[in-house]
Amino acid sequence: MVEIKIFGKKNCAKCQTTKNKFHFFLKEWKVSDKVKVSFYDMDTVDGLAEGAFYGVGEVPTSILEKDGREEARWTGEVPKSEDFKKYLRERP
Repeated sequence: MVEIKIFGKKNCAKCQTTKNKFHFFLKEWKVSDKVKVSFYDMDTVDGLAEGAFYGVGEVPTSILEKDGREEARWTGEVPKSEDFKKYLRERP
């Protein structure tokens, strides 16, 4: 299973762009049913706790996990679609 964890803030434009971009491309590439996207609000206690667990120090931070293992991380930036597309292809 693939999961994308986005750590951000609700009033952060880059954070919202990151979330929207992942949702858009997952739908466009017809993999949205195979990828879970979670947003953690770093203005909440739960978001801060989850962020601390993953070593998040800057927003937005996006972490792509496959089967519970971190495959990629983008910190302080909106990831480019070509940078995360390669992690969403099926492996033989």
